[in-house]
Amino acid sequence: MITPSPPPDLAPVVAAVVGPTASGKSALALAVARRLGADIVSVDSMQVYRGMDIGTAKPSAAEQAAVAHHGIDLASPE
Repeated sequence: MITPSPPPDLAPVVAAVVGPTASGKSALALAVARRLGADIVSVDSMQVYRGMDIGTAKPSAAEQAAVAHHGIDLASPE
């Protein structure tokens, strides 16, 4: 069961979703972020690059609009 966000007087909670490729991490992170009103910080080594949408399982525009995402499309591959 997912618990609600902590009261404001407590330190923020950071959760990490880790696992092998294609194991459903992104879907789980999106569901948890929606439930808790949290942001998603991507640390994927390829999602950081602009234009590399195919093969990286980058979140769709709709998913990025539904939950704030960080760490995506930050640099151009050279």
